[in-house]
Amino acid sequence: MTHTMHEFDRSADIEAALADPALVPEPPAADGGPAGAGVAWLRATVARFSSGEAHRRRRALVEAELARLEPAELRRAVGAGPEGEVRVRVVRTLAEALGLPDSGAAAADVIVVAGACFGGAEATVAEDGAVARLVAQCVPVPADEVALEAAAHRIGILVQACAATAALVEAAAGSDVPLARVLRENPPVAVMRRVAARATRVAGREIAEGDGVLLDLATANRAHPVPLTFGAPPRVCPGRAHALALADGLLQRPRTAFARLHDQATPLLLPNAWDYASAALLAARGFRAVGTTSLGVAAAAGLPDGAAATVEETLALARRLGRGSFLFTVDVEGGFSDDPEEVAELAGRLHDAGAAGINLEDGRADGSLAPAELHTAKVAAVKAAVPELFVNARTDTYWLGRQEEETRTRLAVYEQAGADGVFVPGLSDPDGIAALTATLVVPLNILYTPTGPTVTELAALGVRRISLGSLLYRNALAAAVTTASGIRDGLPTDPPALSYAEVQALGAPTGRPRGAM
Repeated sequence: MTHTMHEFDRSADIEAALADPALVPEPPAADGGPAGAGVAWLRATVARFSSGEAHRRRRALVEAELARLEPAELRRAVGAGPEGEVRVRVVRTLAEALGLPDSGAAAADVIVVAGACFGGAEATVAEDGAVARLVAQCVPVPADEVALEAAAHRIGILVQACAATAALVEAAAGSDVPLARVLRENPPVAVMRRVAARATRVAGREIAEGDGVLLDLATANRAHPVPLTFGAPPRVCPGRAHALALADGLLQRPRTAFARLHDQATPLLLPNAWDYASAALLAARGFRAVGTTSLGVAAAAGLPDGAAATVEETLALARRLGRGSFLFTVDVEGGFSDDPEEVAELAGRLHDAGAAGINLEDGRADGSLAPAELHTAKVAAVKAAVPELFVNARTDTYWLGRQEEETRTRLAVYEQAGADGVFVPGLSDPDGIAALTATLVVPLNILYTPTGPTVTELAALGVRRISLGSLLYRNALAAAVTTASGIRDGLPTDPPALSYAEVQALGAPTGRPRGAM
């Protein structure tokens, strides 16, 4: 029987196809061969080529394997490892992290297996032998069925990283183009193939049982800003964070001390200060960096927040904070201008004052959102003028409660323009947060709210930075009023207070750290 091949190259159609349970990966040969004996067995056992309940179970096992590997440690290890071919460095690093005893031999065997595993041709004796040697490294002999399946998943992780991660690094090497843009313009996986396990319908097209489906990711990426390089729900690549960390470690692009705080095993918890004393005290209590709160700066000056009215106050605070010995980032609202060059000039002045980063938002005082193209231009202008300044590009789609459906697209174009991180205040729904971390390359920043997810829960969702916003300033005002009112009204007041000497000591800065690269 002749089957039809259906091609899709629109992002929405590809997402629909990936979400359709009737469309499954091209199945391996019916006979996988003896357990642990070769490429056919490997293809028949790994999650990548399975579907339905088998895929869900196998994917869970892969996720459990990957959960043991901390992306930040992979980034460090691959960057510190010996020079050599990219594929070898990727596989050696992963093999060591997975506990294989001879990572060098594993790399050689994985490179042999990679082409055969994803190709359709019958494997050679050499390729089958490479699989058998990898299995022997993964499990003791004799091995039961459970141990062999675990070995297959480890080998599958190594094989996929060997091909896709190396392709990403090679596409990005030798340039300073943001990795997010590289993924869109040169996806390491250009096409995906599916087969209809039963009749279905995608984008108005009837697909018969047994028909093939070709998903052209490269073409879709050119037309839509959100790349599908790592798939789409429910088949998002579970190793995307690890692949990006390995690529970042291999590329060895300069990163400041502040940027590296976003690479840790736990998210950067960023408290927001409103004057020198609050910033210095937070730093003294162990916070690795502090931000500023535009509301606190504006209210302290008797001015409205978000109205582009506090540029001088913001600069003055940055200069005061620059006298300290701590890292800080500055909330600059929308840059106090709609001229990208003026925003870039301000960013340069803030960096000269000692700022390690800025927070740049697309919300406007009238409750509208700036055009994404304008905000993208601001981000690009700042990064061109001050490459070492960490730009946290904020979208106010959820904060203002409008155009929420544009969130993914806005974040995608901001990170492709060079943003080092992205911020979505007002978003607290766990599913919504997880959907964003599944597509972003740069760290996602979420605003902490007492009624929203905890820090631990946000970390589990993939959030890399958590801001406190104006919470501390508002609590400080409330505490001041409560204390004064209690004294006036003869009520008990026993809030913890710093001594005069402790606060006085905050005004004796030791000098800010330089050489932040």
